[in-house]
Amino acid sequence: QVQLVESGGGLVQAGGSLRLSCVASGTMFRINMAWYRQAPGKQRELVAAVTGGGITNYVNSVKGRFTISRDDPKNTVYLQMNSLKPEDTAVYYCNAGPDRYGLNYWGQGTQVTVSS
Repeated sequence: QVQLVESGGGLVQAGGSLRLSCVASGTMFRINMAWYRQAPGKQRELVAAVTGGGITNYVNSVKGRFTISRDDPKNTVYLQMNSLKPEDTAVYYCNAGPDRYGLNYWGQGTQVTVSS
């Protein structure tokens, strides 16, 4: 059973930056990883993803502002968030999978709040 632990959330003013980190308890080598977010009253949405081979994709609303990256030797995925907007306010969740057993894993979430 893999555990994912996120960190790096917080309160920031509009235009500011934050970097989220997600550390996995086991190897994530060649496993797809992603960041999702869920704002109050809204469905969870995919923000950014990186494949095991390093291919990235982003939701349109964050393109050019957010960057996802991974460090496999450290079992860590990052989300660099720049030019933050109030509409980026949400709980951000790390996701990994599917692994070789077909399982997906979620972190507990980290709150990001952007003030105007």
